[in-house]
Amino acid sequence: MRGNLHPGQILVISFLCAIVVGTTLLALPASSAGAPMKVVDALFTATSATCVTGLIVVDTAVDLTSFGQGVVLALIQLGGLGIMTFTSLLLLFAGRRFSFKDEEVLTESFGDMSGLAAKVIVSRLFLFVLVVEFLGALALFPVFLNDMGAAQAIYTALFHSISAFCNAGFSIFSDSLVAYRNNLWLNGVIMTLIILGGTGFVVFADIWNSFYRWRRKRGSLKLSLHTKTVLFMTVILIFGGAALIALLEWKNGFHGMGVGERMTASLFQSVTTRTAGFNTVDIGSLTDATLFLCIILMFIGAGPGSCAGGVKTSTVAVVLALFWARIKGFNKVSLFKRSIPDVVVNRAVAILVLSFVFTVSMTFLLLLFESHLVPHNLERQEWFLELMFEVVSAFGTVGLSTGITPELTSLGKLILTFVMFTGRLGPLTLALALGKNRAKGEFSYAEENITVG
Repeated sequence: MRGNLHPGQILVISFLCAIVVGTTLLALPASSAGAPMKVVDALFTATSATCVTGLIVVDTAVDLTSFGQGVVLALIQLGGLGIMTFTSLLLLFAGRRFSFKDEEVLTESFGDMSGLAAKVIVSRLFLFVLVVEFLGALALFPVFLNDMGAAQAIYTALFHSISAFCNAGFSIFSDSLVAYRNNLWLNGVIMTLIILGGTGFVVFADIWNSFYRWRRKRGSLKLSLHTKTVLFMTVILIFGGAALIALLEWKNGFHGMGVGERMTASLFQSVTTRTAGFNTVDIGSLTDATLFLCIILMFIGAGPGSCAGGVKTSTVAVVLALFWARIKGFNKVSLFKRSIPDVVVNRAVAILVLSFVFTVSMTFLLLLFESHLVPHNLERQEWFLELMFEVVSAFGTVGLSTGITPELTSLGKLILTFVMFTGRLGPLTLALALGKNRAKGEFSYAEENITVG
């Protein structure tokens, strides 16, 4: 039966299975510090962890036991790397050969690996992840050791290292990382982990291979178009976003902070907004303009094949290149002196448009069921921006919240659960479907002009 399934379908089923198991475990009395969690809250939390989102309806620090937090952490690691990657690792340890279907699923998860064998992908990926998460925990340990015992500091450092690298945004502090806003070391480590996890393994594999070839041949470093595009967009979005956040919040949400603290907070929020969901400032205290900027950054997301959601940086880059080509009157779309295949351009446009339609539709549903159809007036106008913020945060698997998520009705929580699941898997499965599911016997109709614009 597995051989007849589309790689995208295999990914969907694997994530669903993880969510069901996670929901069952979180609903157990052993997971809750007080009364057992409601099924809808357990489902929401399991989906948020598996889809590395970070939106919460219960306080991870207070309402969950060590067992419950452990379940969340395991789901984060599973969801961040992909359930099929762990399955592949088990096959590798068992000495079994990878099938063509296994390689298709890994390609669906992480992108084109330039002909690398599946077992090479899996082994290198796990080595990379283990090293980064271990070093991250090691770097965070001294910070937490100042505030707690050694055993708790080790656990806290490991939890936040995994959560940051997997771009989950879950924290075992009730106020996320607000208490550590002035700690430059912790801010730097968390931002580094977020960027590494949100860039995508394909990029680092390409950088490593290019550096290795350069060392052997002493030629120039030749990075792939994918790597150049992702790195360029990442730098632009991080520093551009930080500058805009600082401009908008310098005398508002950042009032009372020192200059260095404001700059650090701006950079941290720019990094975490696209992918992770940690926060060092109260999101609910930010201006409407900043919240809307965050919505744009969350919608864009991070690199393809990474732990993050959104439409992905490369998708936005291709669409912007398309706009530029049309404005200049060019027929071909190009980036970094390389032409982009039409099928990739069409796929990028489809992903962007369908993602926009999806988030707008889900926002409409939340407005329909959560605002209780109260007539729009000045006293209730915040509903639209806040609910749209929650939807885009869920779709981008970011996890930032203005604080209204726990107050949603059960139906509202189920809607956001569906949005988180779609945000983690939707763009990937959509790209594969558009790229390979071509209708048989395709034909063209006669052309006729239509007036647009």
